[in-house]
Amino acid sequence: MRVTVLGAGSWGTTVAALMCRRDHEVLLWARNPDVAAEVDEQRSNEAYLPGARLPARLRATADLERASRHAELLVVGVPTGAFREALELTRPHLAPWIPVVSLSKGLERNTHLRMTEVIKEVLPGRPAAALTGPNLAREILAGQAAASVIATEDLTVAAALQRELARGVFRVYTHHDVVGCEIGGALKNVIAIATGMAQGLGVGDNTRSAVMSRGLAELTTLAVAMGGEATTLAGLAGMGDLVATCMSPQSRNRHVGEQLGLGRSLDEILGEMRMVAEGVKTASTVVELADHHGLDMPIARTIHDVVTGRIRASEAYRGLTRAVPAGHELDPG
Repeated sequence: MRVTVLGAGSWGTTVAALMCRRDHEVLLWARNPDVAAEVDEQRSNEAYLPGARLPARLRATADLERASRHAELLVVGVPTGAFREALELTRPHLAPWIPVVSLSKGLERNTHLRMTEVIKEVLPGRPAAALTGPNLAREILAGQAAASVIATEDLTVAAALQRELARGVFRVYTHHDVVGCEIGGALKNVIAIATGMAQGLGVGDNTRSAVMSRGLAELTTLAVAMGGEATTLAGLAGMGDLVATCMSPQSRNRHVGEQLGLGRSLDEILGEMRMVAEGVKTASTVVELADHHGLDMPIARTIHDVVTGRIRASEAYRGLTRAVPAGHELDPG
C-alpha cells in the first residue's frame, strides 16, 4: 500500500516510520523543505525527534501535490489550525476513494468541528477515522510498548485500518464512538495545562491527582453532551491519554502549564516551542461548547482565563487552598 503522511512533527514522523515497518511505501510530507530533505537523505528529523534514526525505506517531500497523488491511504498529522487548509490543498490531487486518518487532537476554531468532521466536509465520500490514545512519539519510535485506538463509525473500515497501523508492541484497538474518542483527545490537552500549572506551582501530588480526576469528569460530561459514550472516556482515548499527557515531561501541554505555574508569560513560552500545544487554543473552543450545552466545566474555564490573560496561574489554584464546609460538595464521579 502507498501511504502518505501529512505533517513531519514528532507524531507524524513516528507514524510514518511505523508504517514503513509494515513494508508500505510511505511518503512523509513536510511543509519545511529542509526537514523533508533531512528525513529523505539523512534518515533523521532532529528538529522534532532528536537522536532518532528513521527507517531507510521512509521517503519525504515538501511537494504536496506529489504527496497527494502518492496516497492510497492518507494520514493527516498537521496541527488543527492548519488541518482544513492542508486537506483543501490536497483535494485536487487525491484519489476519490481512499481512507483518511486524523492524528490531530483538537477542535477547529469557530466551527467547533472535530477533525473527522472536517475531513468529511472537505473530502466527502472518503472514510474518515481518528487515531488517538496515550501516544508519546519518542517512546513509540524507540520501540516501547503502547496502545492506541482507531475510531470510525464503520467497524469494517476500522478493522482494515487496524491491520495497517498496528506493528509489534504498538497495539491498535478499534472503536465506533468517534465523538467520545475525539473529544477525549482534544480536552485532555486543556487538563494537561492545568496539571502542569500545579507542577510549576509546587502544590503537590494530591492536588494534581484531584485536577486529573475532576478533569476526566469534565471531558466525559462534554463528550456525552455531544453524543459520545461515557464508557469511552474510561479507556485509552480518555483516561489513558489524559494520564500520559498530564504526567509525562514529554507532553507539550503539560510543559506550557508548568511554565505558566513558574510565572512565565504565555507568549514567551510558546515562542520557544517548535511544536504546537493544542490545549492553548482548544480551551476557548471548549468553553464555547460548554456554554452551548449548559455545562459548568470549571477547570476548562479556569484554563481559558489563564491563557487569555484574565488571571494568573497562581490565582487559578487559590480556590483549592480554601476550606469547603462539610456537606457542601459532592463528588459526582
